[in-house]
Amino acid sequence: MADDTIENAKAALRVRAHATRAALSQTSRDDAALAVAEYFFKHIDLSRGEVVAAYWRIRDELDCRPILVRLMDSLQPVVLPAVLGPDEPLQMRLWEQGAALYPAGFGTLAPAELAPQAQPDVVLVPLLGFDKAGTRLGYGGGYYDRTLAGMSKKPRVIGLAFAAQEVDTIPRQAHDIALDAIVTETGVRQFGSAR
Repeated sequence: MADDTIENAKAALRVRAHATRAALSQTSRDDAALAVAEYFFKHIDLSRGEVVAAYWRIRDELDCRPILVRLMDSLQPVVLPAVLGPDEPLQMRLWEQGAALYPAGFGTLAPAELAPQAQPDVVLVPLLGFDKAGTRLGYGGGYYDRTLAGMSKKPRVIGLAFAAQEVDTIPRQAHDIALDAIVTETGVRQFGSAR
């Protein structure tokens, strides 16, 4: 499939995925966030000291704050991404206990610019859609693909989503980094090395 054809197919999938996710009720969203946290801690092994990159939810993404709270309470190192520019990788800033969060691009929050940076061992990624092969449909800016490709070690990449976000197939290009696992309110599906 030619790159233009793939991009057009992804653009159409994004429109449908946005609509599907937006149609979920607030109660369904809240229940899903709690269920995803339970499945995450039950099925994804984290070693003490592994750095986990999470995200601060924007719009109608699955809220990972229940996961963030438990990670912070257990003193697991957490980084949150900050957007530096349209063609730049995300900057992973360490969120230390009690530190304030500030606007970090596209409506997200992250620690201050002077916060220490750390390379994550596990990256929790938001998404618009996913398929049975572990292909992630993002927003189209390439931020996560660019960031993951530039890391000196490959982290485990775990998508957090609502089950309704699954689609039959998403065309994958060479630069698209696949998920190692997906966690939804219905369970965990492993695709790679998510342990």
